[in-house]
Amino acid sequence: MDTTLSDPVVDRLLDGRYAVHHRLARGGMASVYLATDTRLDRRVAVKVMHPALAEDPEFVARFNREARAAAGLNHPDVVSVYDQGSDDGHPFLVMEYVPGHTLRSVLRERLRLSPGEALAVMDHVLAALAAAHATGLVHRDVKPENVLVTPDGRVKVADFGLARAAAGATVTAATGPLIGTAAYLAPEQVRDGTSDARSDVYAAGVMLFELLTGRQPFSGDSAVSVAYRHVNEDVPEPSSVVPGIPAELDALVLAATARDPFDRPTDARALHTSLMSVRDRLGLHAAVPTPSEVEPAAPNDTLVVDRTAVAATAAVTPPRTPADDATEVAPAPRRRRRRWPYVVAALLVAVVVAAFLGWYLAVGRYTSAPSVIGLTKAAAETKLDKAGLKHTWLPSVYNDNIDVGLVAEEHPTPGHDLRKGGTVALALSLGKDHVPNLRNKTVEEATAALQRAQLTVGGTKTLYDDTIRKGRVIRTEPKAGETISPRTAVTLVVSQGPQPIIMPDVTKKPVDQATSILTALGLKVTTTKAFNDKIPENSVISSSPSAGSTAHKGDTVMLVVSKGQQLYPVPDVVGMKVEDAVKTLEDAGFKVNVHQFPGGPDRVLSQSPGGGSKKKRGSTVTLYAF
Repeated sequence: MDTTLSDPVVDRLLDGRYAVHHRLARGGMASVYLATDTRLDRRVAVKVMHPALAEDPEFVARFNREARAAAGLNHPDVVSVYDQGSDDGHPFLVMEYVPGHTLRSVLRERLRLSPGEALAVMDHVLAALAAAHATGLVHRDVKPENVLVTPDGRVKVADFGLARAAAGATVTAATGPLIGTAAYLAPEQVRDGTSDARSDVYAAGVMLFELLTGRQPFSGDSAVSVAYRHVNEDVPEPSSVVPGIPAELDALVLAATARDPFDRPTDARALHTSLMSVRDRLGLHAAVPTPSEVEPAAPNDTLVVDRTAVAATAAVTPPRTPADDATEVAPAPRRRRRRWPYVVAALLVAVVVAAFLGWYLAVGRYTSAPSVIGLTKAAAETKLDKAGLKHTWLPSVYNDNIDVGLVAEEHPTPGHDLRKGGTVALALSLGKDHVPNLRNKTVEEATAALQRAQLTVGGTKTLYDDTIRKGRVIRTEPKAGETISPRTAVTLVVSQGPQPIIMPDVTKKPVDQATSILTALGLKVTTTKAFNDKIPENSVISSSPSAGSTAHKGDTVMLVVSKGQQLYPVPDVVGMKVEDAVKTLEDAGFKVNVHQFPGGPDRVLSQSPGGGSKKKRGSTVTLYAF
């Protein structure tokens, strides 16, 4: 716990709602506190901006806009933003509380991750970034400190939009200060302060390098020197630091960290697709690693560097050559003058060796990537072999201009300088892209199929459909099989199921009429029969679903049809004693009316209705007795 007694936020009730308990972490822009939302009775994390930033009205306005944009991002791999506000000059952001550790803590404990573990982490990170990029939101500060790992191995990305908010408070000109984390800054962020989805891709590539190797690709005495190296040097292959890392992962890192943003995957979704393909091809499936114990969160090293200092070319004093040193050597004694030819020869050799080494280190060890776009697979491999370069194959891509089976993509791009023996990543063309047939697939299945086809989901529409189950795709726009360009947005038309129908009242109607009404509405009808004293025979007693309730086209309605009144046989009591006859008829459910003739033996002479006839229960039987 990092709370101090002087912290003015601890034990406050922010905005009359959020009770702050203690500080969880302190970073360059804000401090994060554990709090309770007293209105909803839930734990939350509250990020409170530092006073220096809170005094800038432009920052506060931009912070509010970015917070609202981040709040609209709903993805299981993103830390949810619930609320934002200000309390007594303290702008704050209310977020989902994620118990666990930062990815930085995992790296401190593990030093570096296995390729499978690294890809498992990046799977979630890139999925989160892809969801953000699909909505036009760019993170701008992707780094291990902004990735949280829960004890059960879930990964969540935090702080969407906050780097942009901070930049808005400080960047005033192209040569002004630059907000960011030097180790993960894309070259274009350093040069001119611009950033887009490809800047997040660069930072993700640097983070993948760090997960695989245990160190960042560049180091320096200051943030300026580190940022300067991003502008002027290529990120090395991870296998140059940790031997044995597969060439496919080298190629993935190099493609993501290309200095020219146009040489990188267009967004996190494209990089995520390549990463998943590499993982499946290499069989590198592993669980997300978690630390064995909680470590204190490291400060958020978001920093300010002067872009002018980064852009300025450092004046480097050329090294003194042996020839320069020779001019300062005192004349040798006369007796050693015979050795001067040897001294001069040695100096010349030293100069030649130094010149060769300088040439080799600056130029000789590098070569230019030849263009193999449009070549067959065999021809491309042969051309790269002759250039002294290795090759690896990325998943094939759709391309409107390159025929099927020919090289469509090359990373790094042709003409790019790289070390001899370096690896060039290639992808073959699948030809023109076509919309896949997604009928009857779930939205999740359809989204995955579009990603495999290098297309994106452009939104969904809903329609009622009698044949496609609710939640499944009816069709696409453009339609299945239509030729379109890669990365085109495809709209999914999703079924709401059969159209709802309000059940009509068909009780007391003849069964034939009721059946006609229901079948005309698209409903199926089944019947069962029952006796009923009030509903005429062959008329409807009841329906299920009942009148006024909701059914759907194609549903089955059960009708209970009247068989009319139920009749029971009248017992034959002729010849019985009157007393016994009355009891027998009453036990059978009939009423009895006795006409007694005096002077007789008190037995039934006749009855009406007669014995064996059928009458409804409760009917009256008249007895004639003598």
